[in-house]
Formats: sequence, structure tokens, C-alpha cells
Amino acid sequence: SRLAPVPVSPRPCTCQPGSVQLKDRIPEDQFDKVYQRRKEEFEKTSSELSKLLLAPPNSPLQYPIQGFTVPPLRRCPIPGTHLTAPQVSTSPDQVHGDSLIYIILNTGDGKAELTVESSSLKLLNAVLASVSYQSSFYHVHTADLGRSPNHSPLTLVHLYDSQVSITIKTFLRYDNLKELLSSIRRFYPNITVIIADDSIEPEKITGENIHQYIMPPAQGWFAGRNLAVSQVTTKYFLWADDDFIFSQSTKIEKMVEVMEAVPELDVVGGSVQGNTFHFSLEYDKGDETEGGCLYRKSHGRFHAIPGYPQCYLTSGVVNFFLARTDCIQKSRFDPLLKRVAHSEFFMDGLGSLMVASCSHVSIGHQPKKNSNQYNKFRKPTGGSEQAFKYQLHFFKNNLKCIKFG
Repeated sequence: SRLAPVPVSPRPCTCQPGSVQLKDRIPEDQFDKVYQRRKEEFEKTSSELSKLLLAPPNSPLQYPIQGFTVPPLRRCPIPGTHLTAPQVSTSPDQVHGDSLIYIILNTGDGKAELTVESSSLKLLNAVLASVSYQSSFYHVHTADLGRSPNHSPLTLVHLYDSQVSITIKTFLRYDNLKELLSSIRRFYPNITVIIADDSIEPEKITGENIHQYIMPPAQGWFAGRNLAVSQVTTKYFLWADDDFIFSQSTKIEKMVEVMEAVPELDVVGGSVQGNTFHFSLEYDKGDETEGGCLYRKSHGRFHAIPGYPQCYLTSGVVNFFLARTDCIQKSRFDPLLKRVAHSEFFMDGLGSLMVASCSHVSIGHQPKKNSNQYNKFRKPTGGSEQAFKYQLHFFKNNLKCIKFG
């Protein structure tokens, strides 16, 4: 009779040197309670389909049939591959007759075939233990298939004036905001502008196709982003900070062109004064007990978009980006993050958001002239905002450690 599939516990992940150990950022007297609650929440959101499951060696090859997730473009060992000798063998380390193993990885545009032949079971399993997989193309919504002849597939999951509104979150910087709006109108006289304003003493902003939404004071950046995006009725929205300024190089239509050409894209970032500030995220899920390991790599990127050599797929971009409205309205910005946040949105969207960075569309930045009152909110003393962010990563994102490189 056939054996049932075997569940396997995932291995712990390894933190990058210099990573922040998030458990150390939880107050000692609260750690046990927070850890237990995180464990319970993680179990609620975990799917049975995400658990690593091995096909028993009836073939006689044992291999993973479920739950093997591979980060894009990263090399990962294939877990659980193992060959068992048929019962007719006279030795547990020998295989009768011709001993052939085929592992075929189909990436969609071709095949890579590995053939191993030996009469020594020990040597065969040593080779299998060293076999790893790496995707050759970056995409967050695709899967590759690996299979052995006559047996079930092994799935390897890899972990864009009437179309656009401009969204802005402002706080205590009305001089900057007015200069930004004036520059927008020089190049896009009729485009809709949506402003979320949580200033202490709000100042009325008027103009054709300008919509200002007043919030309770100092609610924070992500709460303002959610409000602004919730009012967008166009296919796309362009995010801009209130101290940016449009120029001849701020060509929204070029960003739309990329999004229309690549429908899978959710976000396309530009550059601010020539700097794209893109980054990649490397994530190792780890085990359920300790959590995962995350590395935010500055200037990290994957490969260029075909037909658009100025655009590269990446994990996160600068605060100047065009986004697909329906996608962002589903994923939202975490309103718990008020001041110290930007990368966190892309961290939350890792594995679901398809992001690109394009250097051929740029926006300017106004000279810094922040008031003392603004700086008090923007850069609070004591490090409480940063500490809270690390605690949130530990609990919500189920992370063991994080490194900002």
C-alpha cells in the first residue's frame, strides 16, 4: 500500500551579520505574552497548503510536493529529496540494476535536466542532498515545476489626465505644498489632486480639481496615505511628498506607459533629483518558533523590464511612485506607523506587490525649510518610534531579525 505524505518542519533561518534581533526589542516582562500571542496569530493565518509536505519514497524517490517556497533569483536547497532502495536489494546501500534519477526543472522557457547514475545509494543521496534550485526570472505571481518521470509535479513558488490622480499627505508645510501644487499645474492643469491634511491648525487649500481632506491632528503618514488613496477614483495614482516639485522630467505618461505595457506591475517608482533609492528584500521564512529573517538591501534590484532598459524590477522604491489603485486599496498602509515608515509598506507587500524602479522619470525636491514644530513631530526624541517599529516587525511580520543594509 502507498504511504501517506510526510509533514516536515522547516529549518530555522540564519540572520545576516549585523541584523537587529527583534526579540531583544521586546520588554523582558512582556516577551512571553507577546511571543505566545504571535504564535497564536501566526497559526490562525497559516494555510495548510503552505506547510512543507514530502511524497513518501514509493517511486522510490522522496521529494517535496507542497510548501517549498523559493525567493526569486535566490539559490535554495530542495528539501527532503531522498532515494530509498527497493526491498529486493540485498544491501541497504546498493540498488539493483540500472540506477537512474531524473530531476527536470521547467522554467517555462526551456528545460534544465539533471541525470544521476550510480549503483551506490549513499552516493545518490549525497548528490540529491546537494541539489539546489534557483529561478532565472523575477516574478512574484508565478511558479516553476520540477518533476521526476512518471511522478507527481514538484511546485516551486517564487516569492504596474483621466487615468491618474495625484495623492499627497501634508503636515505643517503649507509653503512647500503650495509650491508643489503650482508646479503640478504648470505641467498638468486639469489633473485631480487629493490632499490628506493632519496639520495642527489646518489651512484651507482651494483650486480646480483639488480635494483637501482634513484629519484629526498628527495622525501620521500612513493614516494620511490610506485616506488619500481611499478617495482615488482613477485607475492609477501618483504619490508625491508635499516638499517635492514637478519639472520637465516629471513625465507621468511615461510611467503609465510602463504600467500599461506590463499589466502585472503594481507600483512603478521614479527618481528624486536623479536618485531612485530602490531596494531589494531578501526573506527567509525560517521556522514557526523563531520566525523569519529579513534583509533590506539598498540599491538592490533584479532584472530590467523587456523593452524598458531604464526600468528594473525591485522590492521597494522611493516616495515618488505610480501605483495601481485597486491593488493598493486592497493592501493598504499600516496606520500604526506614524512617522518612521516607508520600507514597511513594501515589506508588508513582499510576495504580492510587483514593483519596478524607472530612472527616466524624475521629480525635484524643494530646499529643506522645516519649522521647529514640524521637526518635533518628524523626529521624536527617545527612539520610541523606532522601538515600536521593531516590535511590530516581531509580532505582525513574524520576524526573528531584520537588517537594513
